[in-house]
Amino acid sequence: MGLIIRSSAIHAAGCYTTAPIRKGSRLVEYTGPRISKDEADARYENSPITYLFGLGDGSVVIDGHGMAMFINHSCDANCETHEEDGRVWIKAIRDIAAGEEITYDYCLYDGDGDAALCNCGAPKCRGTMYSKEEIRRRKAAAKKRAPASARPGRSKPRKGTKPVAAGRKQTARKRPSR
Repeated sequence: MGLIIRSSAIHAAGCYTTAPIRKGSRLVEYTGPRISKDEADARYENSPITYLFGLGDGSVVIDGHGMAMFINHSCDANCETHEEDGRVWIKAIRDIAAGEEITYDYCLYDGDGDAALCNCGAPKCRGTMYSKEEIRRRKAAAKKRAPASARPGRSKPRKGTKPVAAGRKQTARKRPSR
């Protein structure tokens, strides 16, 4: 199987296959140095683009290098990631035709206030690269932070509430789908 990098309608450059790929096939490994979450936050604090992939609980990340870092996000992906023995593999979740762009759902988490807008163009695009769980978490957190007058059923603020302090910027991480 051959993979190439070329222009992508999703984002700048993308990874494409030059031959058909069968469902269940391993395409490529997500490789790069393994660094701590804290080191990644410090290293990429002001960087608009990162190629970080969170392992396990997210305390260790892969600082992406190689072919897999060019695989773009899609809400209707043809691949997914699998963590096996500390290694991350991109595997086909359906048959993929020659010439098709390789994509997986990034399921981002651990980000700052960035919306992580999605450009995949899928009919059922979520509009963001954050995972469904992260979207729910953010909505619940926003609801808790909303002033009492903005919440349905509340006419006055609760006694003793304090504003939530903004945390420092954290780089969004990709999380394995499975």
